[in-house]
Amino acid sequence: MYIIMVYDVNIKRVSKVLKISRTYLTWIQNSVLEGEITEANFMKLKKRLKEIIDENEDTITFYILRTTTYMKKETIGIIKGEQSQIL
Repeated sequence: MYIIMVYDVNIKRVSKVLKISRTYLTWIQNSVLEGEITEANFMKLKKRLKEIIDENEDTITFYILRTTTYMKKETIGIIKGEQSQIL
């Protein structure tokens, strides 16, 4: 599956959320990551993130696409991030 992840977390937890997320996805913009991920790794990612965020204060949203066949992506300007390894 292909995931787009966006987050809005307290500044105290931003670096931890980014570090964990980059283990599974590619960082493309401030607070946005994307990439192919297995169901098992998606479950691991969510579990790890839940351990560090405050669900009463922080938000993480996942857009889940079963396939990229019908997805079109366009970028204007600088392309941030680089391809990460998916474990």
